Amino acid sequence: MAALGFRHDFVYLASQSARRRALLDQLGVRHEPLLPAPDEDAESLEATRPGELPAAYVERVTRAKLAAARERLLGRGLRAAPILCADTTVALGRRILGKPLDAVDALATLELLCGRSHRVLTAVAISDGRRTRLAVNVSSVHFVAVPRAELRRYVDSGEPFGKAGAYAIQSGAARWIDRIAGSHSGIMGLPLFETARLLGQAGVRF
Repeated sequence: MAALGFRHDFVYLASQSARRRALLDQLGVRHEPLLPAPDEDAESLEATRPGELPAAYVERVTRAKLAAARERLLGRGLRAAPILCADTTVALGRRILGKPLDAVDALATLELLCGRSHRVLTAVAISDGRRTRLAVNVSSVHFVAVPRAELRRYVDSGEPFGKAGAYAIQSGAARWIDRIAGSHSGIMGLPLFETARLLGQAGVRF
């Protein structure tokens, strides 16, 4: 797909996620990294606030990441181009299940997910410096019941760390997912339908 009247040949991707890079490649979008400097505390942007609902959280964090990326772009004197940011969280009811702090937290999170459905919310935003466009995708994922020993082996593999909800759908955890409703790419971290629409509206060629 190519946006009619495109104005931009590429986007900056303000994310370290290999999955998001691969998904943009799948769309045929040329992208360049716009990553935090070593002295930037990027993780602090993902801190939750008391009483914050999952949809409000994921949108706020994405906007905060976008603001930080804009400052990064200006500070480095880089060529102007749209910036794309995204954030994904897992929610069980009103409860936000973020990246696990340690193995104990990862196991406890996975045990919460087993035998029930949860939501995966991914917000994606694109800014061209004049306007910000944002969309939120919400998908439902159902885990079957999983023996604790199997969960422990998954935690021991290291896969849960750095992942909201302590798992990745493209990892071995996929064998516990018997159904999803929504966007597979959104669960991975970048909903392609919404992303393509935003890219077209921003005049990005792909």
